[in-house]
Amino acid sequence: MMYAIEAYYLENYKIRLRFNDNKEGIVDLENMISSDHRTLFKELSNTESFKRFHVEKDTVVWENGLDLAPEFLWERTI
Repeated sequence: MMYAIEAYYLENYKIRLRFNDNKEGIVDLENMISSDHRTLFKELSNTESFKRFHVEKDTVVWENGLDLAPEFLWERTI
């Protein structure tokens, strides 16, 4: 089972991640945030809101309750 163990805000919509399999890298979520028109994503279009997240339940969780599957993040981490 894949899960995130660390997440740090870098800049814009980029997060540095580390996973339980020791994969580390950066995921850029700008395209997803800007193109998804659901309320939870629109709330994160402001980078001040976007950067307020933490690791919980094995993935990244934002203050507004949005979380993304750790597998989704893992696949997009470079």
